[in-house]
Amino acid sequence: MPALSVVIPLFNEEANVAPLLDELYGVLDGLGLPAEVVCVDDGSRDGTWSALVEVAARRPTLRVLRFRRNFGQTAAMSAGIESARGSVIVPMDGDLQNDPADIPRLLARLEGRLPGEVEAPVDVVSGWRRERRDRELGRKLPSRIANWLISRASGVRLHDFGCSLKAYRLEVVQGVKLYGEMHRFIPVYASWQGARVAELVVHHRPRHAGQSKYGLGRTSKVLLDLLVVKFLTSFTTKPIYLFGGVGLGSLGLSALSFGAAIVYKLLGLKDFVATPLPLLGTLFALSGLLALLMGLLAEMVVRIYYESQGKRPYLVAEELNAVGSTSRPDPRARVG
Repeated sequence: MPALSVVIPLFNEEANVAPLLDELYGVLDGLGLPAEVVCVDDGSRDGTWSALVEVAARRPTLRVLRFRRNFGQTAAMSAGIESARGSVIVPMDGDLQNDPADIPRLLARLEGRLPGEVEAPVDVVSGWRRERRDRELGRKLPSRIANWLISRASGVRLHDFGCSLKAYRLEVVQGVKLYGEMHRFIPVYASWQGARVAELVVHHRPRHAGQSKYGLGRTSKVLLDLLVVKFLTSFTTKPIYLFGGVGLGSLGLSALSFGAAIVYKLLGLKDFVATPLPLLGTLFALSGLLALLMGLLAEMVVRIYYESQGKRPYLVAEELNAVGSTSRPDPRARVG
């Protein structure tokens, strides 16, 4: 079984496949670890699949998956992670902008063995493209804004959530289901489960072949996914706190609106029918009641989700002297 799995989603990267894999295998061969590479062809319409078939014929540790159509980078990365067998998983882009030479440094930081540093082992190491080789307005500025918002909303302080080059211990990504553009939020999910997350500066190279698949349109998708992540991390087990808070706030505004309308009427400042305050109070009251009802329905859905599948709203890291077991806890798996 491999100790390391490198996962690469690819979409229309025919010219980059052979150079990337040749460079990557040169790095992996120098690690002295059993390693595999999992490439996922995300429904490419050029010769990406043919290039992968050619490399796979001479590289038995290259595993290749092919989608029937283009499902997106998140789906491709999710499929690669689910297929990976290594105890450590390293995703990276297939456009040669990520440097395979950074992989040994990621693994060393994961184990707390990075030369020149005294750091404890962690569960996730996230790459930081500090010197990013992209356009300022089209790529870098929207990325900075999105990274700042994600850090503030999630509480995970990283500079570059969008960098695909990361290192994960297998246990922190097992069972994680990814949708939309949520591959960039894996460190958030991992931190939510108690994983230790660190950041490491990595190289970023200019694109030499092919076309970028990123644009400003992705920024809005990331922001919407951020709302989902914030809800899942903060209210997934108690949605009534969110909906109930909105409902009680709306009912409070409703009471203030009706109170103000009555004061206007008693003081003769404005006719009760002429002022919009009663209508506004009614609107707030209906909104508040609907929010409370949605919160109760969400609570029922959460209970069905956990109880029907035997899930628990908590995660146990270790257990000593477990009832019915005589085995000792296994030490944490190491790479290298």
